[in-house]
Amino acid sequence: MNTGDTAWVLASTALVMLMTPGLAFFYGGLVRQKNVLSTIMHSWFILALVSVTWVVYGYTLAFGPSKGGLIGGLDHLFLNGIGMEASTYATTIPATLFVVYQMMFAVITPALITGAFAERKNFKAFVVFAFLWSTVVYLPLCHWVWNVDGWIAKLGALDFAGGTVVHISSGVSALVAALYLGKRIRKESERFEPHNITYVVLGAGLLWFGWFGFNAGSSWAANGLAANAFLVTNTAAAAGSLAWLFVGWRHKGAPSLVGAASGAVAGLVAITPASGYVNVSGALVIGLSAGVICYAAILLRERLQVDDALDVWAVHGVGGTLGALLTGVFASTAINPVVAHRGLLESGGFSLIISQVIAVVATWAFAGTATFGILKVVDVFFRVRVNAEDEAMGLDLALHREVAYQA
Repeated sequence: MNTGDTAWVLASTALVMLMTPGLAFFYGGLVRQKNVLSTIMHSWFILALVSVTWVVYGYTLAFGPSKGGLIGGLDHLFLNGIGMEASTYATTIPATLFVVYQMMFAVITPALITGAFAERKNFKAFVVFAFLWSTVVYLPLCHWVWNVDGWIAKLGALDFAGGTVVHISSGVSALVAALYLGKRIRKESERFEPHNITYVVLGAGLLWFGWFGFNAGSSWAANGLAANAFLVTNTAAAAGSLAWLFVGWRHKGAPSLVGAASGAVAGLVAITPASGYVNVSGALVIGLSAGVICYAAILLRERLQVDDALDVWAVHGVGGTLGALLTGVFASTAINPVVAHRGLLESGGFSLIISQVIAVVATWAFAGTATFGILKVVDVFFRVRVNAEDEAMGLDLALHREVAYQA
């Protein structure tokens, strides 16, 4: 094992962990004041829940010996057989470090979905939904893509840090959840405006900061690949922020700080699957494209009158899909030998793009179908949506008996 690699992945793990509290601030600032604590609670609860379920059974189902390329075996329940020896997946770091790094990805993914049903979901139903979704949806997808024997991995599709596993899965699930729960209740004069833009920018800044661990840490080493992933991550975030800012300025007549922050997140989402395979030119195109296309996705969502409260689908579902597909265009063997001259610009062939399309379609279909099934099951035992009185009061007071700001 290598102490430098171990130190870098330890630091990256901490960076990725910070992203979930960062997401809590980002989402918390975007909702109305009466729902800020309930929104933050979603992320906090998932951080605690998945930290436990991952070490009990999550890791083994995701990374244990494959059962037909679909799910892992139970060999490592309670991390049985996992110690301080070198990981079989990242041979220069301890196996326990690989476990906890991957745990942080498993944590933030279901937390992303919560932005879609903010301000109207019953907390009891949310608890059961979070448990089932992190088990039934995340673990198989993680196995398919990142277990060496997963069927998507064997197909040859590339996902360096979670375009399919994290962003498409959460974005599509968010869309399904928003459609299932229906629109939020509001008075005719009421608008769904962010109650604290300072929180939004703080959260976005923490996400941008943590994303360096998310992408560059996925190299599993303190090496040139990590440095390139760091560079392209920052480049795509900046390009996405600028693109969203200027498109929104043209569209609405004013440069929006919330828009600039959202654009950075869109760029980060889109570069995630490509970050270990593309150079800075590819990152610029991916980031700029994400800023424009994700903004357009929000306009489409508004036209269709779908109340995805915090636009999880537009940013994560659409941005993740865009990034996964553009990985097939810009992936370069010069950046990562695993590409093996299959990127469209490098090879002129479509083999990698075809693999990417299959991975994207499979993720959309599985995540969407499974999420709908989970919501239906939960709704049988716990009413998924709060009643009208509680929604009007605000979930902070109605469900948690707390208020964010004292008079």
